[in-house]
Amino acid sequence: MQKSIGAVIAVLLLACINVANLLLVRAVGRQREIAVRSALGATRARLAGQALTESLLLALLGGFAGCALADLLLQAFIAIAPEGIVRLRQASLDLRVLGFGLVVSLLSGVLFGVAPALSDPVPESLTGRSTGAAGRGLFRHILVAGQLAGSVILLAGAGLLLRSLWRLQSVPLGLETQHVITAQISLAEHRYPDMPKQLAFFREAEARLNRIPGVAQQALSDTLPPSGGMQATFYASIEVPGRTRPAQGTGGMVGWRMVTPNYFQALGIRILRGRGFADTDRAPTENPVIVSEALADKMFPQEDPVGKQLRFSSFDRQGPWRTIIGVAADVKNNGLVAPADPEFYIPWKEDPQTFVRRAHVIFRTSLSPAAVVPWIRTEIAGLDPMVPVEFSTMEERVGRLTARPTFDAILLSLFAGIGVALAALGIYGVVSFFVSQRTQEIGVRMALGATAGGILRMVLLNVARWTVAGAALGLIGAWFCARLLQSLLFEVQAHDPILLTLSLLILLTVAFLAAWVPARRAARVDPVVALRYE
Repeated sequence: MQKSIGAVIAVLLLACINVANLLLVRAVGRQREIAVRSALGATRARLAGQALTESLLLALLGGFAGCALADLLLQAFIAIAPEGIVRLRQASLDLRVLGFGLVVSLLSGVLFGVAPALSDPVPESLTGRSTGAAGRGLFRHILVAGQLAGSVILLAGAGLLLRSLWRLQSVPLGLETQHVITAQISLAEHRYPDMPKQLAFFREAEARLNRIPGVAQQALSDTLPPSGGMQATFYASIEVPGRTRPAQGTGGMVGWRMVTPNYFQALGIRILRGRGFADTDRAPTENPVIVSEALADKMFPQEDPVGKQLRFSSFDRQGPWRTIIGVAADVKNNGLVAPADPEFYIPWKEDPQTFVRRAHVIFRTSLSPAAVVPWIRTEIAGLDPMVPVEFSTMEERVGRLTARPTFDAILLSLFAGIGVALAALGIYGVVSFFVSQRTQEIGVRMALGATAGGILRMVLLNVARWTVAGAALGLIGAWFCARLLQSLLFEVQAHDPILLTLSLLILLTVAFLAAWVPARRAARVDPVVALRYE
């Protein structure tokens, strides 16, 4: 949140700088008009009043246009925002924020629009000759350099978030998400009050769903990765024959799931050692368990855990001794950033002591979800039309993990794009003004033999001085501001020289293109016309 506010403030400052620069350029271009009005008897108050009226009109028009654009952008942000942001759908334009924006717009327009009118008119302006205005020219260059510096900071921040997002999306989850559909089935307590009814429903549902055409693998589980809210037990409650139990409060938590034999094939989870569950493992007398690689390494370092026994205790209840029949690859259950936690799997049995009323059915199919979902819904409705079924694909579930980082990256990229556009506009305006102010000089130079290429180099070199200065200042600012984004980055260094260099190259390219158009216009000036200019 703080990073977004910082980006908004940065764009606001860039916009204010751009307004200031363009108004100062406009004021310098009207020096002769102000001098003529003053010579004809206009007082300083009258000149300031005229400038105030014009500036207020421009500021109000720009402010109201900005409010309309803000409303459109807000609706766009709400449409692309991920789930989980509190009260996002009720978000609207705040009158206090709108008022602040209008006040800033008015202050920027009035301050930089009226200030030049309060200065003493330059008598030399009446002769039609360009006046130096060196101080104002330096100030304009400083403003554009500030714009460039802010744009480099925004570009570098956006680049860090985009690269972090790319790294995040390429994180291996330990499972395959393509062509996997999930259906969540919840049984109402008042309709299925006792365990026999619940067990009978899911037994029949499993048999019916196995008949669906086009499904390669189908499995049931009480929870789903990632972020499936699995059940958990204390690591200290796990017993191994011949070993002393860990001290209470040590080792953290160990998650567990209840799954049918095809669970690992349906989700593409590899069995690294041993084997997966078979139908015979669901017999009441069998008590197998499959542990994850993280749990195996934690409990049996440098040992083969297959064939070893363990028991899970919960409060006053001791579970049966279970035999480890396999080791499964780790699956990220707590998001993409957190490391894989240790977990274990037990077979789905008709055991009233461990059964739950909610189940997830997993389907691996080559068909599209639109083709499979009606079949699933029909089979469940055949058992009980009042049972709700919620469908999703594994790609959608995993996509939710990257939704917030994607949203943050889009926002900062948008702000960076606006900053670069403002910087380009500022450079274009200043260079255009520079060309118009020096039209006579350019004409003289060309009359004395200067070539079009020489004039082009002169203009671009003039731009290059304060462009390089702003870019250097921006690199320093980006180096320090990158630390503020450290908490949002994943496997990306905050001070990435490649990203800083790329941001600099993008900005320099934009600055060069913005200066190229007026510079080319200067190189095509007709000396005869230029010498008669004004």
